[in-house]
Amino acid sequence: MKEVKQIFKHIDQKKEHLDANWALPKYTLKSLLEKLFLEWTYNTNAIEGNTLTINETKVVLEGITVGGKTLGEHLEVINHRDAIKYVEEIVQKGEALSDWQIKNLHRLVLKGINDEYAGVYRDQQVFISGAKHIPPAPFLIKEEMEQLMAWYEQAETKKLHPIARGAMLHAIFVGIHPFIDGTGRTSRLLLNLELTKDGFPPIVIKVGNRLVYYEALDRAHTQKEYDDFIKLVAGEVEDSLNLYLSTINRNV
Repeated sequence: MKEVKQIFKHIDQKKEHLDANWALPKYTLKSLLEKLFLEWTYNTNAIEGNTLTINETKVVLEGITVGGKTLGEHLEVINHRDAIKYVEEIVQKGEALSDWQIKNLHRLVLKGINDEYAGVYRDQQVFISGAKHIPPAPFLIKEEMEQLMAWYEQAETKKLHPIARGAMLHAIFVGIHPFIDGTGRTSRLLLNLELTKDGFPPIVIKVGNRLVYYEALDRAHTQKEYDDFIKLVAGEVEDSLNLYLSTINRNV
């Protein structure tokens, strides 16, 4: 925990520097956000097995169809773009996180891919490939989601550093695995929702870190040991802050 606190202190100093020097030209900021959102969309879908490259993802976002790729892979890109817009709306309006919002996010993620289960808690047992953790039985999901929301609303949870709170929200949510499909993508949207509410830039869980990401999540689920996952998220937060800070330096 001491190591994690030191990491947070280091990151907070970078964020303070960013906040104090936040003066990017309009088009620089627009292109920076487009870069982050493209990388977020590509990586979050690639983690789940989408075979579109980052450049193919870019052209799909521009409305172009990529030959040899499935309709589902195209929809995963378009749906994620729409889900990011919804996250931005929630942040701009200052809305509190709710079960209804989570279902809406998931509905956007699975729209046109699996409409029967879009925004609907699963009614079947699922297993996470390669993980020791087994998600709860379907009849327990409603209760466990209520417990998650109760945890989130506690005063002690609100006192957590935004990175710790966002990482734990993500990890606990994935452990419940409330949806048949799209739980991972929804969890990463929730993580960025929590971070951007507190003024952090969106982060990208990179597909290259997939193994470390899965292993840290499994430890969180089986041992209630969250530090490794929190540190992984903190590393991605620092990467995004560094990108913003380097952009500011180029515009000085």
